[in-house]
Amino acid sequence: MAESTFFEVLSDVANKKNTLLCVGLDPHSAELKDNTPEGAKAFCATLIDNTHEYCCCYKPNAAFFECFGASGVEALHEVIALCQEKGVPVLLDAKRGDIGSTSEAYAEAAFKAAKADAITASPYMGEDSMEPLLRDRTKGVFVLTRTSNPGAKDLQSLTVVDELGNRAPLYESTAKLAQMLNEKYGNCGMVVGATAPEEMVAIRKVAPEPWILAPGVGFQGGDLGATVRAAVRADGLGLLLPVSRGISRAKDQTAEAKKLRDAINVEREKAVVEKVTSEELVGHAAWSESKRSLADQLMEVGCVKFGTFTLKSGLTSPIYIDLRIPVAYPRLLAAIGQSFLPLMAGLEFTQLAALPYAAMPIGSAVSLAGNIPMVYPRKESKAYGTKADIEGVFKAGEQVVVIDDLITTGDSKFEGFAKLASGGLKVKDVVVLIDRESGGSELLEKSGYNLYSVFKFRDLLAYWLSKGKLTAAQVEEADAFLLSTVPVPK
Repeated sequence: MAESTFFEVLSDVANKKNTLLCVGLDPHSAELKDNTPEGAKAFCATLIDNTHEYCCCYKPNAAFFECFGASGVEALHEVIALCQEKGVPVLLDAKRGDIGSTSEAYAEAAFKAAKADAITASPYMGEDSMEPLLRDRTKGVFVLTRTSNPGAKDLQSLTVVDELGNRAPLYESTAKLAQMLNEKYGNCGMVVGATAPEEMVAIRKVAPEPWILAPGVGFQGGDLGATVRAAVRADGLGLLLPVSRGISRAKDQTAEAKKLRDAINVEREKAVVEKVTSEELVGHAAWSESKRSLADQLMEVGCVKFGTFTLKSGLTSPIYIDLRIPVAYPRLLAAIGQSFLPLMAGLEFTQLAALPYAAMPIGSAVSLAGNIPMVYPRKESKAYGTKADIEGVFKAGEQVVVIDDLITTGDSKFEGFAKLASGGLKVKDVVVLIDRESGGSELLEKSGYNLYSVFKFRDLLAYWLSKGKLTAAQVEEADAFLLSTVPVPK
């Protein structure tokens, strides 16, 4: 099985800890009790011990160690190991970039000698200078795109003309390069300063998928809310917010890290709701790359079938969505789990409640992706042992969000609601992977429930048609079926 890419690992840590905070490890001489390599290591070790619960990445700056010579480089390697012992990936802030052979040596130094997980890099010598750093997909590369320092505008904001005659700031051309490198290698991000939120918005338009490292919040005066709104993706990820002195100089480093993590999450929840709503309004045209990939995989593994099928509702359909198949594809199941999290960001609940049986693997994937506990109502009462109707650990009065694979007419959901209610659990919100748009949403709304879906069926049909995976005739047939099943308003 292929090893996880850097960004898959980073996403996993960010989701499990519910944080986008990146702690900078910058042992300035003025902050060290002992201005030696040992003093720099001790400074970082304390910071790591005090903050690892609340961050998803550490960013040591190579310069503050290299200034001590060989012993400083050794101290840097030891600091990287300390971070990784806490289960936190390390982004080495070194801004490397050179011709191929030199870049290969930089890659060896960063990834094999220092054992860093990612590195910042200067892309201005082009793709061939970046390829040695990008070659190993388990490592990440963040290319300098629009930096946070005042002098960034001297070069990065200059207007350039591409081969087609289009004019744009240099930072947009760099962002397009990062997007292309990420599509090709799968492990390229960008460095975009939080001090330039308008430029960040423009960059996100041309590079919607790469992760952004956004320095500048804190001592440089970057606006946290504006940065999160501009950079975070609809899946709630895609952004690292590094803070160095704001935490290292705090009286209580742990409290400050938690405060920052929580403040970022408040802004993240707002931004995700806005972006998800925007995506739903415009259909598949505004889907993120990860959402497109998920739609592609559902088709590729055979979750979509055409023919004559009797649905659970009793309706006869020309198309069938089989969401039991993903259990055979762990990476697909994990991607499905991740796709639910943005929809749940603003909901109130203490646990997930997966409806048997198709939704139970999906519920487990969501539970693992978000580190959220789960219960499930049994189809039939247990006649032995505990004789439980609901499996899991819960208390009466708790509110749960119901997880299911899809919704057609919505009738089948109420049996599960009743079982949960019999155990004293409250249900307000239902989240599904696919809304077949056959009246289920209307029925739930009429009954006082809210429905959220990762995909609308018509959007999926339009997307698969645009990719050549369905014919126009198939889409027309499916669409006619959908229209025939929508309840007539009374």
